[in-house]
Amino acid sequence: MLIEKKLIIKNEQGLHARPAAVFVQIANKYESDIIVKKGGQEVNGKSIMGLLTLAAEKGAKLSIKANGNDAKEAIEDLEKIISGDTL
Repeated sequence: MLIEKKLIIKNEQGLHARPAAVFVQIANKYESDIIVKKGGQEVNGKSIMGLLTLAAEKGAKLSIKANGNDAKEAIEDLEKIISGDTL
């Protein structure tokens, strides 16, 4: 199952250092492939280095794609980080 969600980063820190590490930790709990896109750049959502290259600050628009059996659950958990609910 492929699920895609478009989100705006609400977390004050953006998706840098600690929030990116938490994002990757959660993404790696799932079997689904996770892709994060900002503008024309796509990265593996399970790679901290990939996420950091996005330089995604507060207010940035992201698209998160999850493809796999647990895609729905993965997107729901990852959305909490982008919205700033879990940090």
